Amino acid sequence: MANGLLDGLVVLDLTRVLAGPFAGMLLADMGATVYKVEMPNVGDDSRAMGPFVNKQSVYFANFNRGKIGITLNLKAPEGKEIFKELVKKADVLIENYRPGTMEKLGLGYDVLKEVNPKLVYGAVSGFGHTGPYSKRPGYDIVGQAMGGLMSTSGWPGGAPTRTGTPMGDVLGGLNLAVGVLAAVVKAKSSGMGEKVDISLVDSVVSSMQNINMIYLTTGRIPERIGNRYESTYPYDSFKTKTTDVIIGAGNDKLYGLLCDLMERPDLKVDPRFVHVVDRVANHAAMKEEIEKWTINYTMDEVATMLDQHGIPGCPINTIDRLVADPHICGDRNMFPYCEHPEMGHLRMTNSALRFTNHPTDPTVPAPLLGQHNKDIYEGILGMTEEKIAELQAKGII
Repeated sequence: MANGLLDGLVVLDLTRVLAGPFAGMLLADMGATVYKVEMPNVGDDSRAMGPFVNKQSVYFANFNRGKIGITLNLKAPEGKEIFKELVKKADVLIENYRPGTMEKLGLGYDVLKEVNPKLVYGAVSGFGHTGPYSKRPGYDIVGQAMGGLMSTSGWPGGAPTRTGTPMGDVLGGLNLAVGVLAAVVKAKSSGMGEKVDISLVDSVVSSMQNINMIYLTTGRIPERIGNRYESTYPYDSFKTKTTDVIIGAGNDKLYGLLCDLMERPDLKVDPRFVHVVDRVANHAAMKEEIEKWTINYTMDEVATMLDQHGIPGCPINTIDRLVADPHICGDRNMFPYCEHPEMGHLRMTNSALRFTNHPTDPTVPAPLLGQHNKDIYEGILGMTEEKIAELQAKGII
């Protein structure tokens, strides 16, 4: 994307499925030139993952939008040499193979930094590139389980619960993008590249923050508490005539506003509820008092009253409500359309990135497998049409 914040940054994206492609997607949205490098005739694993439109994977399309698609067999000696030529022209490489895989291919960071000393090499894996677990395979659910998130997700007495979306992968992708961009800034001034080593488990552990601190400072192991928050109250879901509503009156002032809205001034001076620590300690009784009020209204009625009185709260959106919300889909443009060559008018999920002077562009469709081979191998590496045809026949591109 011309004039994007990352205009001119060249990225080689060897990643598959979600965590790595998500990082590459963010870089592409911000204007980087991202070459999606896939295995000939096979491609990214997610090309075979649904849902599908006209036999094309929507899963793949969303996380690989805005990228330039080429194929290259990194197992073939000639493919390795071609790849090194691409590395010479790149600023960043990202991959999410199991640690040791790139080294077995002869394309690890120690080799590639000799090819291009300024290269920023970003890797995201289940457990990272160091430590006794580094060679273990890792997926999102492994990150959520090992990182502690599942143990605190769910309801009291219930089973540990994976979040409904793959947060381990998303957090890993976000950390990869942040780490890569920090290393790029340093490489621009120092002339020296960097290896960025991101773990899904580390990413989840880092996100646990106050949950971890409870144990580290008190010795108490946090357990599943449903939608309630450990540090303040009322900050929870509450029953209404229809379905639950969220109220997040997280400090004494907001709690006072809530009492006024409910016409319950007595709750302001009730010794069980006067301060945050009191309300946390007596959360069950507090919830009972609030639900005496919320149960008289629908979810949307409560949410509207909360908004009118400046109290944080909202409906619990199902996805159909989410994609119809005028704020989310209007000004915030979280579900833009792109024109895909096989799937047509396709609605995407945007990233959260917004910049005043450099708008992001999530509307460039994901590439078909090997779609830009000729453009890159001829236009960037100077190969002849005959050479490209030869490499295709040999299964190298």
